Amino acid sequence: MKEGERLNLTDGRGNLFLSEISEAHKKKCSVQIVEHTKKLSPAKKVCIAVSPVKNTGRFEWFLEKATEMGVSEIVPLLCHRTEKQHFRHDRMKGILVSAMLQSQQVWLPVLHEGIKFEKYIEYIKSGSSQKFIAHCDEQNKTSLRGWLNRSTHQLINSSTILIGPEGDFTKEEIALALENDFIPVALGDTRLRTETAAMVAAAMFCIS
Repeated sequence: MKEGERLNLTDGRGNLFLSEISEAHKKKCSVQIVEHTKKLSPAKKVCIAVSPVKNTGRFEWFLEKATEMGVSEIVPLLCHRTEKQHFRHDRMKGILVSAMLQSQQVWLPVLHEGIKFEKYIEYIKSGSSQKFIAHCDEQNKTSLRGWLNRSTHQLINSSTILIGPEGDFTKEEIALALENDFIPVALGDTRLRTETAAMVAAAMFCIS
């Protein structure tokens, strides 16, 4: 781009700046702000707390697509069966920024540091979010799609869902979530990979 051309800039916190390039250089660029618009944060808050998977590329794919769909928060959930306990937060955040810009949004999802399952349950205990856990254990579960189709869902503007690791949550983790008012849900009739399950849940919440 050259001097005089215009582009949109954002800080990822709702601010959109229509700007004009005043200096174009290989190593730096200066712009003049022509117009500033503040966009309200999305009314619907969706948090996906998902276990990182061993294949980093698959987890990065989820981060990209979840951002494009408008997920508000992503929590790397470190469970008993999580194989990959560490990840590069700076690289993952860069993927979110790229996906936000590509999809022309001005709100960047909050990417938390990895947190142990038990600590996260304690952390979210006092929140106002409607809480769900998707697991593979054979017990009574509500269809997430069916629950979201109910009229009562329209009154809830904040939702959190837990997605387990390859191998699923342990029985103890499931029991702890249920003790803390998480609703057990099924995402469909087939068993999904971790990142696929997280993507299906994100789509159900963001598009419903």
